[in-house]
Amino acid sequence: MIVDRIENWTRYSKSPAWEKAFLFLEKLDKGSEEGETLLEPDGSLLARVMSYPTRKEEEAVLEAHRRYIDIQMAIDSSEAIGWYPTGDLETKDPYDSEKDVEFFNPPSKEVGRIDVHPGTFVVLFPEDAHMPQLMTGSEPETVKKVVIKMRVDLF
Repeated sequence: MIVDRIENWTRYSKSPAWEKAFLFLEKLDKGSEEGETLLEPDGSLLARVMSYPTRKEEEAVLEAHRRYIDIQMAIDSSEAIGWYPTGDLETKDPYDSEKDVEFFNPPSKEVGRIDVHPGTFVVLFPEDAHMPQLMTGSEPETVKKVVIKMRVDLF
């Protein structure tokens, strides 16, 4: 997992896909249109801009992906993301290769929690189970965010 500010993205991978992803991220703002954008025609790199209400941990889902890395960043408002190493978790729903997702039962204790504000990005690798959409305060709020899906071999 990587957590950092958008201005530091060049410190990490030097791959063309990484650069393309972050050049896309740098252009986003509150007015960015929601939806999916293919950054590579073959679907190996794509961006999804979305809005949703944050929620309590007991209402959220814990997931991981095997073929794609997630690069997540809030555009407007904030959310928290719970983080857990997949090796410490029990599978709830088996891996779905078509959707590239596996769901897990939440552990009895929280391992990590990251507050994601505009300008902060989180990179989640296959070994990083994550629980997005968590409230950062005592009340839900609507967060606008982007998730970039990057095929693992492009990193």
